[in-house]
Amino acid sequence: MKTKKQEELINSFLSNLEDEIKPVYRDIVIFLSDFGYNPKKEGQRISFKHDQHNKQIAKMGMTRSKSPSPVFMLRFSACNGYSQRFADIVSANIAKYPGKAPGCMENNCNYCAGKSDTHIYTYIFPDGESKSHCGAYALEIPDITADDMEEIRKLIKEEHEYLLKHEAQIK
Repeated sequence: MKTKKQEELINSFLSNLEDEIKPVYRDIVIFLSDFGYNPKKEGQRISFKHDQHNKQIAKMGMTRSKSPSPVFMLRFSACNGYSQRFADIVSANIAKYPGKAPGCMENNCNYCAGKSDTHIYTYIFPDGESKSHCGAYALEIPDITADDMEEIRKLIKEEHEYLLKHEAQIK
């Protein structure tokens, strides 16, 4: 992290976590920081954006309930070949938010750079129907554990490379 304020923000969040999950979130923060993503308070959550493209790649925070639990959200719309766990997350979001169909597919949005089919979430249902969800959003990854870290790192790296190439136009 770059500043003392950012470090305090992260430490304050981590202090609310149970000991068994704290290292997982700390690892994610360090990994994001290594790629140049800076934490910033955004409402009740912490958002991670990069100075070169200013697009959000991840969010974390606590649920708003009587017994708050940690929440992690990741943008991985430009990624390919992710596990069934992550495909199920895409499917659930398409079902839960049918109104978040990607406007870029009908040229109704210019928020994301690159060809639209390279940065949207797509899921092919068992009946063969294909549906999509706007790729500008970080999706909630429920109940993350240390077992998820290898794939989370892979997805962050792949999404980061896409964002640098298409948003920051760095080859």
